[in-house]
Amino acid sequence: MHVLWALQKAYVRDIIERLPSPKPAYNTVSTIVRILEKKGFVDHEAFGKTHLYRPIIAKEDYTQAFLRHFVRDYFDDSYQELVSFFARDRSLTVSELEEILTALREEIKKQKA
Repeated sequence: MHVLWALQKAYVRDIIERLPSPKPAYNTVSTIVRILEKKGFVDHEAFGKTHLYRPIIAKEDYTQAFLRHFVRDYFDDSYQELVSFFARDRSLTVSELEEILTALREEIKKQKA
């Protein structure tokens, strides 16, 4: 999806060109793109036997849906558990934790207004 969001429209070969090495097989990428299409994330325009794919879901919408499912599946549907997990994560610096806290405080102010 990241490649399609970056390119806006792409053939399978264009997607493969943008992927890091080792490059996946053409059929592998084609299959993944068709799965994304079945899920409603991608659409295509046919040109003979080839298809020009384009994203039909915004990255922000996809991210929100992904995060909702992630929180449900790994944090018992609790955003508080998610935030607590990161607060306890020793790989975050004090500065990063402070930035998260600042963002949370700003969002609280917006929602109260």
